[in-house]
Amino acid sequence: MSVGAALVAQAIVMINTDVGKENDIFNELLKIDEVKKVYMVYGIHDLVVFVEAENMDKLRTLITDKIRKLDGVKSTLTSVIVTGKEK
Repeated sequence: MSVGAALVAQAIVMINTDVGKENDIFNELLKIDEVKKVYMVYGIHDLVVFVEAENMDKLRTLITDKIRKLDGVKSTLTSVIVTGKEK
């Protein structure tokens, strides 16, 4: 699917972790099917994650029940993708 495809709910989730938990959470995120890309970053957030789900309800469940409940996740900030294009 291309970025912003109408039949798929996509989002970028920025995650703040407890100190020292970045690698553990990074590896746990890679085990989640809906997680398509994970980046460890410097700055305000510790991890940036690209996710896809079948619809908005499943996207909400993914974020609230899987990502936010990972041990060491302090907070998340989610941007739902409306449209986009890959070069």
